[in-house]
Amino acid sequence: MRLAIRRAAVASILLAGTTILPAGHARGADLDKATLLARWTQPTAASTAEWNAARLNRDKWAAYDFDWSTDHCSHGPEEPFGFRFRNACRHHDFGYRNYRAAGTFKLHKRRLDEVFRADLRRACDEYRRLVQPVCNTVAWGYYQATVLLGDA
Repeated sequence: MRLAIRRAAVASILLAGTTILPAGHARGADLDKATLLARWTQPTAASTAEWNAARLNRDKWAAYDFDWSTDHCSHGPEEPFGFRFRNACRHHDFGYRNYRAAGTFKLHKRRLDEVFRADLRRACDEYRRLVQPVCNTVAWGYYQATVLLGDA
């Protein structure tokens, strides 16, 4: 009896967590657009890696109609002093553009800026320890500019 109750409880939990999507959504997708957007815009390496894998395979996600456009680092160089910030800027643009389109940008801006900061720090971690402090200083400037001017 207890086993049957547990199985029923597990089944109801699984069914409650299932999102039903209209036909035509991404192959194999079981998440709605807002859930994917939130999942891909967290300040973790895993979130960034998942977003980047999706970016590189956009056809799989075409039914969600994400805005993948970017101006890279807006008015700043994408590789200041040779530091590669391009992907961090792309990721940041993805969050800004898609949350603006959803009409919920202001609710998410702070987190999106933190994602940018985390991505920049990870970019700096790729360099030799001797160079990292300089990279982090430049990255901090990019982050601060985004915090201050990102609403524009």
